[in-house]
Amino acid sequence: MDTLVLDAPLQDLRDKVLLLGGQAEDALSRALGALIRRNSPLAEQVIHNDDTIDSVEVEIDELCASLLMRAAELGPADVRFVIGVLRTTPMIERIADHAVNIAHHALRLNDEPEFKLYIALPHMATLVQALLTAALDALTQSDTAKARQTIRRDNEVDLLYRRMFAELTASMTRDPSTVTRAAELLFVIKHLERIADYATNICEQVVYLVEGRSIKHTPDAWQHPD
Repeated sequence: MDTLVLDAPLQDLRDKVLLLGGQAEDALSRALGALIRRNSPLAEQVIHNDDTIDSVEVEIDELCASLLMRAAELGPADVRFVIGVLRTTPMIERIADHAVNIAHHALRLNDEPEFKLYIALPHMATLVQALLTAALDALTQSDTAKARQTIRRDNEVDLLYRRMFAELTASMTRDPSTVTRAAELLFVIKHLERIADYATNICEQVVYLVEGRSIKHTPDAWQHPD
Protein backbone atom coordinates (compact mmCIF):
# COMPACT_ATOMS: atom_id res chain seq x y z
CA MET A 1 0.00 0.00 0.00
CA ASP A 2 1.28 3.44 -0.91
CA THR A 3 1.22 5.80 2.08
CA LEU A 4 1.17 9.56 2.14
CA VAL A 5 3.02 10.93 5.17
CA LEU A 6 1.90 14.41 6.18
CA ASP A 7 3.80 17.01 8.17
CA ALA A 8 2.17 18.16 11.39
CA PRO A 9 0.86 21.51 10.02
CA LEU A 10 -1.24 19.61 7.48
CA GLN A 11 -2.66 17.12 9.96
CA ASP A 12 -5.48 19.46 10.98
CA LEU A 13 -6.55 19.72 7.37
CA ARG A 14 -6.53 15.96 6.97
CA ASP A 15 -8.58 15.55 10.15
CA LYS A 16 -11.18 18.04 8.90
CA VAL A 17 -11.51 16.13 5.64
CA LEU A 18 -12.02 12.89 7.54
CA LEU A 19 -14.63 14.58 9.74
CA LEU A 20 -16.49 15.79 6.66
CA GLY A 21 -16.31 12.32 5.12
CA GLY A 22 -17.72 10.74 8.26
CA GLN A 23 -20.57 13.24 8.34
CA ALA A 24 -21.44 12.56 4.71
CA GLU A 25 -21.33 8.82 5.30
CA ASP A 26 -23.61 9.17 8.32
CA ALA A 27 -26.04 11.39 6.39
CA LEU A 28 -26.33 8.80 3.63
CA SER A 29 -26.84 5.95 6.09
CA ARG A 30 -29.59 7.84 7.92
CA ALA A 31 -31.29 8.97 4.70
CA LEU A 32 -31.42 5.43 3.37
CA GLY A 33 -32.62 4.15 6.72
CA ALA A 34 -35.39 6.73 6.65
CA LEU A 35 -36.37 5.61 3.17
CA ILE A 36 -36.25 1.84 3.59
CA ARG A 37 -37.68 1.77 7.13
CA ARG A 38 -40.16 4.61 6.44
CA ASN A 39 -38.73 6.60 9.34
CA SER A 40 -39.64 10.26 8.82
CA PRO A 41 -37.96 11.61 12.02
CA LEU A 42 -34.67 10.13 10.77
CA ALA A 43 -35.11 11.93 7.45
CA GLU A 44 -35.70 15.19 9.32
CA GLN A 45 -32.42 14.70 11.20
CA VAL A 46 -30.50 14.41 7.92
CA ILE A 47 -32.04 17.63 6.62
CA HIS A 48 -31.42 19.47 9.90
CA ASN A 49 -27.74 18.44 10.07
CA ASP A 50 -26.87 19.69 6.58
CA ASP A 51 -25.83 23.14 7.83
CA THR A 52 -23.22 21.55 10.09
CA ILE A 53 -21.69 19.74 7.13
CA ASP A 54 -21.62 22.94 5.11
CA SER A 55 -19.79 24.74 7.92
CA VAL A 56 -17.05 22.08 7.99
CA GLU A 57 -16.58 22.51 4.23
CA VAL A 58 -16.09 26.25 4.75
CA GLU A 59 -13.47 25.57 7.45
CA ILE A 60 -11.60 23.27 5.07
CA ASP A 61 -11.62 25.89 2.31
CA GLU A 62 -10.18 28.46 4.71
CA LEU A 63 -7.44 26.05 5.85
CA CYS A 64 -6.52 25.29 2.25
CA ALA A 65 -6.33 28.98 1.38
CA SER A 66 -4.11 29.63 4.38
CA LEU A 67 -1.75 26.80 3.43
CA LEU A 68 -1.53 27.80 -0.22
CA MET A 69 -0.59 31.34 0.80
CA ARG A 70 2.65 29.87 2.11
CA ALA A 71 3.06 27.26 -0.62
CA ALA A 72 6.75 28.13 -0.97
CA GLU A 73 7.31 26.61 2.49
CA LEU A 74 5.65 23.33 1.53
CA GLY A 75 7.08 20.42 -0.38
CA PRO A 76 5.60 19.32 -3.73
CA ALA A 77 3.73 16.41 -2.12
CA ASP A 78 2.19 18.74 0.48
CA VAL A 79 1.05 21.23 -2.16
CA ARG A 80 -0.43 18.34 -4.11
CA PHE A 81 -2.24 17.22 -0.96
CA VAL A 82 -3.81 20.64 -0.45
CA ILE A 83 -4.88 20.80 -4.09
CA GLY A 84 -6.30 17.29 -3.80
CA VAL A 85 -8.28 18.33 -0.73
CA LEU A 86 -9.66 21.35 -2.60
CA ARG A 87 -10.85 18.97 -5.31
CA THR A 88 -12.16 16.30 -2.96
CA THR A 89 -14.03 18.39 -0.40
CA PRO A 90 -16.75 19.62 -2.80
CA MET A 91 -17.38 16.00 -3.82
CA ILE A 92 -17.89 14.95 -0.21
CA GLU A 93 -20.20 17.90 0.41
CA ARG A 94 -22.19 17.04 -2.72
CA ILE A 95 -22.59 13.47 -1.44
CA ALA A 96 -24.13 14.95 1.71
CA ASP A 97 -26.41 17.08 -0.46
CA HIS A 98 -27.58 13.98 -2.32
CA ALA A 99 -28.27 12.33 1.05
CA VAL A 100 -30.42 15.33 2.00
CA ASN A 101 -32.30 15.01 -1.28
CA ILE A 102 -32.92 11.31 -0.58
CA ALA A 103 -34.25 12.30 2.85
CA HIS A 104 -36.71 14.72 1.20
CA HIS A 105 -37.88 11.96 -1.15
CA ALA A 106 -38.25 9.64 1.85
CA LEU A 107 -40.54 12.15 3.56
CA ARG A 108 -42.74 12.35 0.49
CA LEU A 109 -42.81 8.57 0.05
CA ASN A 110 -43.61 8.03 3.71
CA ASP A 111 -46.78 10.07 3.23
CA GLU A 112 -47.90 7.68 0.49
CA PRO A 113 -49.06 4.07 0.72
CA GLU A 114 -46.08 1.75 0.88
CA PHE A 115 -44.74 0.94 -2.56
CA LYS A 116 -44.11 -2.79 -2.66
CA LEU A 117 -42.06 -2.62 -5.85
CA TYR A 118 -38.77 -1.67 -4.22
CA ILE A 119 -36.95 -4.13 -6.50
CA ALA A 120 -33.20 -3.99 -5.88
CA LEU A 121 -33.24 -0.73 -3.91
CA PRO A 122 -31.86 -2.19 -0.65
CA HIS A 123 -29.10 -3.94 -2.61
CA MET A 124 -28.22 -0.76 -4.52
CA ALA A 125 -28.26 1.24 -1.28
CA THR A 126 -25.92 -1.23 0.42
CA LEU A 127 -23.55 -1.26 -2.55
CA VAL A 128 -23.37 2.54 -2.77
CA GLN A 129 -22.74 2.80 0.97
CA ALA A 130 -19.94 0.24 0.62
CA LEU A 131 -18.37 2.20 -2.22
CA LEU A 132 -18.50 5.43 -0.25
CA THR A 133 -16.97 3.78 2.81
CA ALA A 134 -14.22 2.24 0.68
CA ALA A 135 -13.50 5.57 -1.02
CA LEU A 136 -13.23 7.38 2.32
CA ASP A 137 -11.06 4.57 3.71
CA ALA A 138 -8.79 4.86 0.67
CA LEU A 139 -8.57 8.59 1.33
CA THR A 140 -7.89 8.04 5.05
CA GLN A 141 -5.23 5.42 4.44
CA SER A 142 -3.80 6.88 1.21
CA ASP A 143 -4.47 3.43 -0.22
CA THR A 144 -4.26 3.47 -4.01
CA ALA A 145 -4.97 -0.26 -4.31
CA LYS A 146 -8.29 0.18 -2.51
CA ALA A 147 -9.01 3.27 -4.57
CA ARG A 148 -8.58 1.33 -7.81
CA GLN A 149 -10.73 -1.56 -6.53
CA THR A 150 -13.49 0.90 -5.68
CA ILE A 151 -13.36 2.55 -9.10
CA ARG A 152 -13.86 -0.86 -10.70
CA ARG A 153 -17.03 -1.54 -8.65
CA ASP A 154 -18.80 1.55 -9.93
CA ASN A 155 -19.94 -0.54 -12.90
CA GLU A 156 -22.05 -2.67 -10.53
CA VAL A 157 -23.98 0.44 -9.47
CA ASP A 158 -24.54 1.47 -13.07
CA LEU A 159 -25.99 -1.95 -13.89
CA LEU A 160 -28.36 -1.82 -10.92
CA TYR A 161 -29.39 1.71 -11.84
CA ARG A 162 -30.33 0.70 -15.38
CA ARG A 163 -32.21 -2.35 -14.13
CA MET A 164 -34.21 -0.38 -11.56
CA PHE A 165 -34.90 2.45 -14.00
CA ALA A 166 -36.39 -0.04 -16.46
CA GLU A 167 -38.49 -1.77 -13.80
CA LEU A 168 -39.81 1.46 -12.30
CA THR A 169 -40.76 2.95 -15.66
CA ALA A 170 -42.45 -0.34 -16.58
CA SER A 171 -44.44 -0.17 -13.34
CA MET A 172 -45.58 3.36 -14.16
CA THR A 173 -46.84 2.20 -17.55
CA ARG A 174 -48.48 -0.95 -16.18
CA ASP A 175 -50.17 0.67 -13.18
CA PRO A 176 -50.76 4.47 -13.32
CA SER A 177 -51.51 4.50 -9.58
CA THR A 178 -47.78 3.94 -8.94
CA VAL A 179 -46.61 6.93 -10.98
CA THR A 180 -46.04 9.33 -8.08
CA ARG A 181 -44.20 6.80 -5.92
CA ALA A 182 -42.19 5.35 -8.79
CA ALA A 183 -41.15 8.84 -9.89
CA GLU A 184 -39.85 9.57 -6.38
CA LEU A 185 -37.84 6.35 -6.46
CA LEU A 186 -36.42 7.24 -9.88
CA PHE A 187 -34.99 10.38 -8.27
CA VAL A 188 -33.64 8.31 -5.37
CA ILE A 189 -31.76 5.84 -7.57
CA LYS A 190 -30.32 8.73 -9.59
CA HIS A 191 -29.00 10.29 -6.38
CA LEU A 192 -27.45 6.93 -5.45
CA GLU A 193 -25.86 6.62 -8.88
CA ARG A 194 -24.35 10.10 -8.55
CA ILE A 195 -23.00 9.31 -5.07
CA ALA A 196 -21.22 6.28 -6.54
CA ASP A 197 -19.75 8.56 -9.21
CA TYR A 198 -18.45 10.94 -6.55
CA ALA A 199 -16.94 8.01 -4.65
CA THR A 200 -15.11 7.11 -7.86
CA ASN A 201 -13.93 10.69 -8.25
CA ILE A 202 -12.59 10.66 -4.67
CA CYS A 203 -10.63 7.50 -5.48
CA GLU A 204 -9.16 9.18 -8.55
CA GLN A 205 -7.96 11.97 -6.27
CA VAL A 206 -6.39 9.45 -3.88
CA VAL A 207 -4.24 8.18 -6.75
CA TYR A 208 -3.33 11.76 -7.61
CA LEU A 209 -2.42 12.58 -4.01
CA VAL A 210 -0.19 9.55 -3.55
CA GLU A 211 1.27 9.02 -7.02
CA GLY A 212 1.01 12.49 -8.52
CA ARG A 213 -0.72 10.83 -11.47
CA SER A 214 -4.07 11.90 -12.89
CA ILE A 215 -6.26 8.97 -13.94
CA LYS A 216 -9.39 11.01 -14.55
CA HIS A 217 -11.06 10.16 -17.88
CA THR A 218 -8.84 7.08 -18.15
CA PRO A 219 -10.83 4.01 -19.27
CA ASP A 220 -8.61 1.59 -17.31
CA ALA A 221 -8.17 3.88 -14.29
CA TRP A 222 -8.74 1.01 -11.85
CA GLN A 223 -5.71 -0.87 -13.14
CA HIS A 224 -2.40 -0.40 -11.37
CA PRO A 225 0.36 0.99 -13.64
CA ASP A 226 3.07 -1.43 -14.67
